[in-house]
Amino acid sequence: MQTILNQSAWWLKSLKETLESLDVKTSGLDSEEVEKRRKQFGANQFVDHKEKPIWKQLLVRFRNPLILLLLFASVISAFMGEISNFIIISILVLFSVLLDFIQEHKAGKAADSLRHSVSVQATVVRDGNIINIPVSQVVPGDLVLLSAGDLVPADGRVLETNDFFVKQSLLTGETYPVEKHPGELKELSNDITDASNAVFMGTTVISGSAKVLIVNTGANTAMGAISDSLAIKPPQNSFELGTQKFGILILRMTVLLVLFVLLVNAILHKPWLDSFLFAVALAVGLTPELLPMVISVTLSRGALMMAKKRVIVKQLSSIQNLGSMDTLCTDKTGTLTEAKIKLERHIDLTGEPSDRVLELAYLNSFFETGLKSPLDEAILEHEEIDVSLWNKIDEVPFDFERRRVSVLLDHSEKKKRILVVKGAPEEIIKLCTHFETEKGTIQLIDLEAKEKIHSVYTSLEKQGFRVLGIAWREETKELTHAVKGDESELILSGFAAFLDPPKESARLALSSLNEIGITVKIITGDSELVTQHVCSELKMPVLGVLTGKEIDSIDDSALSFKVESTNLFCRMNPSQKNRIILALKHRGHVVGYLGDGVNDAPSLHSADVGLSVDSGVDVAKEAAGMILLDHDLSVLYEGVMEGRRTFGNIMKYIMMGTSSNFGNMFSMAGAALFLPFLPMLPTQILLNNFLYDISEIPIPLDEVDKEELKIPRVMDITFIRNFMLTIGPISSVFDFLTFYVMLVVLKTNETLFQTGWFVESLCTQVLVIFIIRTRGNPIKSRPHRLLAIVSISIAAIGAILPFTQLGTYFGLVPPPMEFYAILASMVVIYLFVVETAKRIFYRFHSRK
Repeated sequence: MQTILNQSAWWLKSLKETLESLDVKTSGLDSEEVEKRRKQFGANQFVDHKEKPIWKQLLVRFRNPLILLLLFASVISAFMGEISNFIIISILVLFSVLLDFIQEHKAGKAADSLRHSVSVQATVVRDGNIINIPVSQVVPGDLVLLSAGDLVPADGRVLETNDFFVKQSLLTGETYPVEKHPGELKELSNDITDASNAVFMGTTVISGSAKVLIVNTGANTAMGAISDSLAIKPPQNSFELGTQKFGILILRMTVLLVLFVLLVNAILHKPWLDSFLFAVALAVGLTPELLPMVISVTLSRGALMMAKKRVIVKQLSSIQNLGSMDTLCTDKTGTLTEAKIKLERHIDLTGEPSDRVLELAYLNSFFETGLKSPLDEAILEHEEIDVSLWNKIDEVPFDFERRRVSVLLDHSEKKKRILVVKGAPEEIIKLCTHFETEKGTIQLIDLEAKEKIHSVYTSLEKQGFRVLGIAWREETKELTHAVKGDESELILSGFAAFLDPPKESARLALSSLNEIGITVKIITGDSELVTQHVCSELKMPVLGVLTGKEIDSIDDSALSFKVESTNLFCRMNPSQKNRIILALKHRGHVVGYLGDGVNDAPSLHSADVGLSVDSGVDVAKEAAGMILLDHDLSVLYEGVMEGRRTFGNIMKYIMMGTSSNFGNMFSMAGAALFLPFLPMLPTQILLNNFLYDISEIPIPLDEVDKEELKIPRVMDITFIRNFMLTIGPISSVFDFLTFYVMLVVLKTNETLFQTGWFVESLCTQVLVIFIIRTRGNPIKSRPHRLLAIVSISIAAIGAILPFTQLGTYFGLVPPPMEFYAILASMVVIYLFVVETAKRIFYRFHSRK
């Protein structure tokens, strides 16, 4: 087998040259050959996602600047003769990194298995059989079968087509789909836009079908060659913005405290090595270094829980965004309605039943090769229509700008050729100059006829019918290729009217979503009259209506204002849908978008959380962050509640970590002002922080109060900061009270002082978990059993540790028994004060 074809203008080669270069035939590959090619060319993706060895994944964890600084400090300690410091710091760092790695690795494995279950598939011919495989497994030489709605999995030569149209604007910028044909190119060109005999990775099949020989895969494709410039990131979602702001907040606090401690110790002429180690340990103590692990584990557990509720999570951050979502944008078909569409009426322009309209509609749906819509399927249920005498010549596929599809047909007996057009009634009527009467005569459309036509189809829409206009025109025998320009001077035959009844479960689901603070906005291609009828059936109030034409007439700032008061967006094309999503996000909303079609991909990409369904087309599922296995809003409601539980537990860690860590680190910084020695040894700080981290590992398992689930919440950095500045100083007050007890009451020396504060600091940090984990009464809100057991055990270990041999390695000595009596009293008072401050804080602060 020879090397892969050069990416540049490979479509100019003859098919024979291509086959010889790939060393294949047009009958597909066998399994043995596939394995050889997979080893030679690798996976069909831009970047090699082969999993790194475990040791490499673990090594990456040591890139953390604070970890590197600690290891550097431990090495300096060893050179200075402080071997015990070197050993202790190294062991603590290693344990902390291992703890983070093991938990996050297990979580990642669980999440990956769920993502693979909904990966985009390609249909290929292998060993003479047609099978479906993940797109990443496609290799050069594969025969791929494509049909409407598919994503093209790799670059390839077209071998066979049937009215095959592809949208390749991602690569070329072309607005409309282009038709592809097999064969050699007559004119030589290196430009992809002229490659009518080739398809390219990442483009979308709009209509028809084809058999394609894969030539290039992965980084060797046209998409791979420019993948960096094409990888346009979607706007930052709510979760990404929140974590970014939180990181900046912690960084500022850490730098401020560390610089303060270094400055004070320098002024007081304390040993520089001890001061440096103390400052580094202080930075580690303030940093919630287990946050990535807690987020990963919590989100992965949420993904597993949502999988049980038939929601597959592709992007873990989507879980938090789903919980924070306050606006859901969705189409109505299949979500609010049954998607069991039935053709109820086929009428002429007098409103009378017309077999002629049914026949034309059937011919159009039968012969079109695009993705069959539910309306097409409803038409094709009328199998009594005889199509045996009709032959298809060509078609102009559906697109979302024209909103219609045309087929060019030839009648074998009557020797006549007609163009049959079906589409949105307002678009079809614009193209018609004549109409067909019930007697089959053709008349000019005058003003009176136009008003009559308008009244017929608007009457149907007011009754809740979805309406299609049916038109035609006779063509000459010379016309063998239909184009958009042929859709003119048509003869209007009548209308096809469909009924899609509302779902019985939709009314309850809408009510449930409204009760938990989610506004539902309908974005649909249907008319406003039909959509309003469905809303009235579901008892959904219509607050405002905007059509696609109205949106096109206003700028983004005006749209940003109007989206707030509008909940029905009708006659929308893909770009208009996307503008609505971006306008809502600009207003500060966390937006979810539910869609399953080719036209939904841009909006799924732009939304904070994109939701598709398992039956959706490939391009929609690829753009979505979550896949619903049931097209039902009640399933989404369950997903939202799980998302809120997940977000609630992440916030618990952040609130507990920042407030207690800040308090303790602030106390250490303050103590450096008046103590002639370090208030706690660097190794003791690290041990304290390590034990505290262990106590918080079960947080992802914890229950979340029902009150926390009632409304959507986002990561409010101002709120977190205010909570930290309220609760943190309380911890510092009790720390300074401990200083007083140790220095004045118990008259301790340096070692005993450090031990006493180590025990007090750990006990207060760990036990305050039970206060901060709930906004309500900590006695009524019970923690998960494992969280309670681990937290109490860690507090007990901290109290016992000074009496053990291990404690001596960390510079701890046994405190007197009266210290523990005083400590118990202080802890009880501390928890009571924090609970009181917490209630006052929540009374004056809203977390909307």
